[in-house]
Amino acid sequence: MDGLAELDGIALAALIGKGEVGVVEVLEAAIARIEQLDARLNAVVHPHFDLARRQVERGLPASPLSGVPMLLKNTGFEAEGMILSTGSQLHRHTVSQRDSTITARYKAAGMVILGKSNTPEFALSFTTEPDAFGPTRNPWDIERTPGGSSGGSAAAVASGMVPVANSSDGAGSTRLPASHCGLFGFKPSRLVNPVGPVAAEAIAGMSTPHAVTWSVRDSAAMLDVTRGADLGDPWAPPARPGTYLAALDAPPQRLNVAMLLKPPFGTTVDPEVLSVVREAARLMESLGHHVIEIDDAGYDADALKAAWRVIAGVNIALGVAGGDAASPNIARLEPVNQEWLREGLAVPGTRYLWAVNQLHASARAMGRFFSRYDIMLTPSAAEPAPVLGTLAGAGKGLDAFFDLFWAHSPFTAVFNSSGCPAMSVPLGMTASGLPVGAHFGAGFGNDALLFALAAELERAAPWAGRRPQVVG
Repeated sequence: MDGLAELDGIALAALIGKGEVGVVEVLEAAIARIEQLDARLNAVVHPHFDLARRQVERGLPASPLSGVPMLLKNTGFEAEGMILSTGSQLHRHTVSQRDSTITARYKAAGMVILGKSNTPEFALSFTTEPDAFGPTRNPWDIERTPGGSSGGSAAAVASGMVPVANSSDGAGSTRLPASHCGLFGFKPSRLVNPVGPVAAEAIAGMSTPHAVTWSVRDSAAMLDVTRGADLGDPWAPPARPGTYLAALDAPPQRLNVAMLLKPPFGTTVDPEVLSVVREAARLMESLGHHVIEIDDAGYDADALKAAWRVIAGVNIALGVAGGDAASPNIARLEPVNQEWLREGLAVPGTRYLWAVNQLHASARAMGRFFSRYDIMLTPSAAEPAPVLGTLAGAGKGLDAFFDLFWAHSPFTAVFNSSGCPAMSVPLGMTASGLPVGAHFGAGFGNDALLFALAAELERAAPWAGRRPQVVG
């Protein structure tokens, strides 16, 4: 069981394909590891091992990831017969009647879905501490957060429960947990992965589904499995020839890299985090790339922060209360999210349109930025994984909670508002043994360039052997 837990998904699928290990054996090993570790980590809130076993019994389609066990994030992703509680007491017993498009694509690739990973309520936090299901703990230090909102997925992969797990990213929610758990976290360009069949976009197009993984190649293979417009999507990013997996074999030509270390809100970055990013810059230079430090990326960060709050508030107001201030559902939310919802109910249409226009303005700014540079290099998070409770909404008003949210991750959300791809790469550790990710972003549609760079970094500074010893 422990030997299988150290393999990435592609290696595991290859063993299954060659008959060296059975798909049932792989599934049962993953289930056993979840049962062994989850009492300490609380990463899997809705196990559906019965459905996973039935999926295997029916036979699995062939693919580079066939037979690989995985988890779905417990927000935004439906799987027929599985609970989708979105981290909230409101939906604790809600069972999906169909698959989301991306879920159907995982199944069509033969990936085996074991259940749902923990998330904050409605994915509205950078720590995974929902009142309804309790906190997920970081495998590197169980007193600390694994990040959010995809914290359950990140903790599950980092601890070896599964080699890969689904995630989504609306302001950094894949990349932050990847940084805090020592994983590779990739946010594709907007709508490379679909969010249907019901929705055409999530939080005005800012939320992008994908995955957290140990290896770059697993992430690329998963995107090959899921990419492409859904039936009836109103728009889609430009199609690209070939596969993302193939892009890993060709190192990028000399890149012009802009390193940004100064947060746009006057907040601070932990010195150990800065050290990791500067070391990443030196690594880039040793690989033949050109790095220059800059002070500003050229977008209005204050307007973006205000717009994100408006859009998220209106979305939760519609989703939970249907726009009705008298809805009894409101009282079932965590207090900080009740405040956010009520604020969203009061937003006039003109203010919402202003907020959407700020997203478009940031996309224009990033377009100008990436006409001058190939890559933006920043910290993934402003600090290593904080102690549980630090970022949670409990006991905080919305203003204080939201300011902490942005201070913790001041560099990531512009890639959501602009739709540009970005990734957290686990290139460093603190003196106390906590992982730190370096963050790389590229222009819209340049996902393959980021994957090629990630593979180059993985070869130069491999991290696969750096695993936590889950204790506590």
